[in-house]
Amino acid sequence: MATKTFILEILILISAFSPLSNSIDFDFPAVFNFGDSNSDTGRLVAGMGDRLDPPNGQTYFQKPSGRFCDGRLIMDFLMDAMGLPFLSPYLDSVGMPNFPEGCNFAVAGSTILPGASSVIPFSFRVQVAQFLRFKNRVLELLAQDKEYEKCVPREDYFQKGLYMFDIGQNDLAYAFNSKSLDQILASVPIILAEFEFGLKELYEQRARNFWIHNMGPLGCLPQNIARFGAHPSKLDELGCVSSHNQASMLFNLQLHALCRKLQAQFSDAEVIYVDIFTIKSNLIANYSHYGFKQPLMACCGYGGAPLKYNHQVNCGKGRVVEGTSVTDKGCSDSTEHVNWDGIHYTEASNQYVSSQILTGKYSDPPF
Repeated sequence: MATKTFILEILILISAFSPLSNSIDFDFPAVFNFGDSNSDTGRLVAGMGDRLDPPNGQTYFQKPSGRFCDGRLIMDFLMDAMGLPFLSPYLDSVGMPNFPEGCNFAVAGSTILPGASSVIPFSFRVQVAQFLRFKNRVLELLAQDKEYEKCVPREDYFQKGLYMFDIGQNDLAYAFNSKSLDQILASVPIILAEFEFGLKELYEQRARNFWIHNMGPLGCLPQNIARFGAHPSKLDELGCVSSHNQASMLFNLQLHALCRKLQAQFSDAEVIYVDIFTIKSNLIANYSHYGFKQPLMACCGYGGAPLKYNHQVNCGKGRVVEGTSVTDKGCSDSTEHVNWDGIHYTEASNQYVSSQILTGKYSDPPF
């Protein structure tokens, strides 16, 4: 039944996905980002009092930076491409947060649907609400004194800025712990209806530039292969979990359809759909061509080949496993690995993905 549903969705939606002829300029004065750990630059640490330990951050920052990575995220490379500084996370009140060019509301573990996570309370709706609080407070400060422009966005940046989104992965990942594939596929329209509600709320707040990443190949994460791919029949030709990638693809088809719908409805706005799934799948399929040696093995993980992943041992965290105290300190060369910790990507693979995004050919419309 799940396969039939998936094929039907493809037949219904594929005809709508021919490239658009117009293009956009990748030049914005500020960025407001919403998402999960794929673009979290320290929000979980700031908002939940959590902590990341070395070797997280070792490649670029030389210390943990609040990112689930050895270095920079796709988000960071895109900020560089726009000539903007890395985004400071919302709620980061210690040190010198940098908000003149935007703010990052993404939180690791977040979902689109409220309540989909029993641990992380920052669903997409909450992130949007926090943006509204941020905007209102900024406007209050600017009304008091224009000198505040040194530390917060200018008023017109809220309309001229880029609104970026990379969220939804956890909605499906959490669901696979308790639901069948048929149930998960049936839930996708509900998830995207919630996402659409948030996008329209931002549009009403005069957001006019929307940059929406689709979902990467969920079945290619070592975490999911370790748990759901023990039997070869569960895996596809890349060694990834077929059911998870099938769910990712259906989600992306419907997300693309939603973006097309909003492109028509938001006549004075730009809604850009970015095909992360194709970029990451190509990287995993042709990893050696791009200088990688390990497409599916975690760099920072515990255990042997082929995955080097154990759900009991998080990257940099010490645990007792079968009576032995273990702490993973990462691999000797993260540039050889596509995957960092079983869930997230290395800086090297993030750099590759961002370079492909910046070609513009994976976006609809292209830029």
